[in-house]
Amino acid sequence: MSTTTPHTHEPEEHPESLPGGAGTAVRPPRLIHTEATTEIPVHLLFRDEPAPEARRPAVVNRRQGTGEHPRPGRPAPVRRRPELRPDPELQERPARVLPGAAGVLAGLGGVAGCLATTWWAGALPGEVFGPHPGAGLGAAQWAAYAGTGALGLFGFGGLARGRTGRAWVLGLFGRYRGTVRRTGLLWINPLLRRRRADVRLRHWRSGAVPAADANGVALRVVVLVVWRVRDTARALLGIEEHETYLRECVESALARVPVELPGGARSGADAAGDALTRLVAADVAPVGVEVFSVQPVRVEYAPEVAGAMQRRRIAALDAQQRATMLSSVVDSVEDTVTRLTTRGLVELDDYERKALVRDLTVAFCSARREPA
Repeated sequence: MSTTTPHTHEPEEHPESLPGGAGTAVRPPRLIHTEATTEIPVHLLFRDEPAPEARRPAVVNRRQGTGEHPRPGRPAPVRRRPELRPDPELQERPARVLPGAAGVLAGLGGVAGCLATTWWAGALPGEVFGPHPGAGLGAAQWAAYAGTGALGLFGFGGLARGRTGRAWVLGLFGRYRGTVRRTGLLWINPLLRRRRADVRLRHWRSGAVPAADANGVALRVVVLVVWRVRDTARALLGIEEHETYLRECVESALARVPVELPGGARSGADAAGDALTRLVAADVAPVGVEVFSVQPVRVEYAPEVAGAMQRRRIAALDAQQRATMLSSVVDSVEDTVTRLTTRGLVELDDYERKALVRDLTVAFCSARREPA
């Protein structure tokens, strides 16, 4: 069994295939003049029979000089930053409080109880408060003093005033017990620790923060951040200082986002502000802070590159002005020469045309350089 495969050498001619040979059979014409025969092992033709032994797959190399290139290796996977996941149990929830009237009544009840116990002990004058039993200060009187005094202390000691834009974060022995956002006179358990939180809309104007533009030139940027505390539990208990963390997130975002200088494209400045807002909002959201806007309000070159970049910018503006003036002069000269020749006012050969163009160019350039 044989098959045809291409070969680079010419095959040998057999006598029976020649016109004057002894054989009468004529070989059909070859479609490929460089064909040759190669033997194929018989066991490869019968797929039903099991292979004699397991063979490892062969690796075929790329042919040299055919334009085939090896497949590029897979890039190493980029490790993503670990996401900041807050404590799921640490989430703002309303605390249990009572109206302030309940505390006032409890305090007045404690005071009244103390007065009644004093009258019972006979310490008050009978002319004012009426006759009293005069039992003296015994165990029962001291117990009544303790109860009524504790009632008065709890009643008046738990009074608090809730104001708009402020909240109370309550804790008991290190455990979060809830947040109070109500306003007016309230009664809060005096055993709870109170931490005041400002939940109003706030803004922060940063100092000169290091940044860079799209070309990597060092800048100094002042940004205005509009933010507020959304989750008081995470902002006050989940992180040490949420305001400091917000400032550091702004600096980190400025290190990753290029900032446009004043006078550039308006869309570029808006895009930089939107990108800063998205990054900072995503970074501070797990700690209970909500960011509405991060906008650069002042952008300038860093002191070490300010002089060089100012000279470069002036040179670029000068070159742009020169190019604009030259384009205007060339258009004016072309329009003048075209009108003169089209209307038949002058007939110019090549030498005269070149001289006219030179003189007009000099005249137009001198006129544009004259001060206004």
